[in-house]
Amino acid sequence: MADVSVYTPAEVVEETGFSIDTIRYYEKIGLLVDIDRNAAGQRRFTPEDVGWLGLLKCLRDTGMPIAEMLRFAELVRAGEHTVADRVALLEEHDRRVKAQIAGLVERQRYIKSKISYYRSVR
Repeated sequence: MADVSVYTPAEVVEETGFSIDTIRYYEKIGLLVDIDRNAAGQRRFTPEDVGWLGLLKCLRDTGMPIAEMLRFAELVRAGEHTVADRVALLEEHDRRVKAQIAGLVERQRYIKSKISYYRSVR
């Protein structure tokens, strides 16, 4: 979406890949805060909100637990003095992601060996 200053919930769903239920849930638990509403009470999201949801999607898709996502959100809202804590939290998550990738690579090798075996018995 080019030059958009406000997004509707449907546009946010399209932009982020989150379901509307997930967006509502994230708002309810405090991962999303201060979402504006129009006169009819419908949510209106800023580009910053959409960017924040993009970060949350990355964290969720890489396996960060909701409790850690909430901790990260608290740190962000607390201000610049929490940058070192945010870095530490993200570095720990990065270590877990790296371990997951290594595990997947190992499983992929096993799968490829099975493919090779089954191709040889045709």
